[in-house]
Amino acid sequence: MTEGPLGTCPCALFARATEWAALAGARWLGRDDQDAAEEAANGAMLAGLAGLPIAGTIVIGSDQGIELEPGSSIGTGGESFDLAVDPLEGRGVVARGGNGAMSMIAVGPPGSLLKLPDMYMRRMAVGPRARGRIDLTRPVGENVAAIADAFGRNANDITALVLDRPRHHDLIEEIRASGARIKLIQDGDVTASISAAIRGTNDHLAVGIGGTRQAVLSAAALRCLGGELQAQLWPTTRAEIDAAGEHGVEDVNRVFSSDDLAHGEVIVVATGVSNGDLLRGVRFLADSARTHSLVMCMRCNWVRFSESIHFFARDRKEEVRLLG
Repeated sequence: MTEGPLGTCPCALFARATEWAALAGARWLGRDDQDAAEEAANGAMLAGLAGLPIAGTIVIGSDQGIELEPGSSIGTGGESFDLAVDPLEGRGVVARGGNGAMSMIAVGPPGSLLKLPDMYMRRMAVGPRARGRIDLTRPVGENVAAIADAFGRNANDITALVLDRPRHHDLIEEIRASGARIKLIQDGDVTASISAAIRGTNDHLAVGIGGTRQAVLSAAALRCLGGELQAQLWPTTRAEIDAAGEHGVEDVNRVFSSDDLAHGEVIVVATGVSNGDLLRGVRFLADSARTHSLVMCMRCNWVRFSESIHFFARDRKEEVRLLG
């Protein structure tokens, strides 16, 4: 437990669940079996969460296994929290042996994480410098110009992160026409949103169409980082429009803010599975492994990077080594 302005906070404890999920998922790096990787990460995250002293409710869950499905209860009892979990963000990345996969959890007070149907959302994410400058309803070129102005740069100094998908063909052409640079990513749009909000990554904007789960996770992370996310449902069938209505969204054209998607004092924890610009991946050694995690907590008002060593046996032969 850590001490925050509101007293004892369990934020650091959630890293156990993301670390265990990352350790399990990383065993499948490059083995071309994304389902097995996700199943392993899912089971490990469940084990890590089950022993925490919380009364947790999964509001945004995993597709693998009923224990982390929406509505499931987790923890041994204590303070009540809602959880959005993604045991393996970028499972395709892991299957291919690529970069930027991670395990992630967002936590908030009951009712703080918006429940939405599983469908696409169009969204745009920026960091603190460009907060208040973007407008999802405006053309991409105008947003690029506004972001460039916020940084005191030219448009061709701005880098936009976009998932490499056929649905983004027109978007990519608009970004190119604006003069901005583009970094195409294969998976991991939550990672992209976080990367756009952290200085030193040389990323300034994450934009495109992804899932509602990723939108809520991204919104929680950007609130912790002082950034901004705007998102809009992107239904492709009449059934999805009806599903939105059942979740209380009568206007599918509504633009959601970060506060709409994740309000209150949220906690976001992520652990790297494979190496990326933001987090280092799991490194397996002779009888241990190292993990690299990010803990963000609005209650404690901190952003914390942590390195952990996990031993696989009590009779250790391996020494603890500092990173070179």
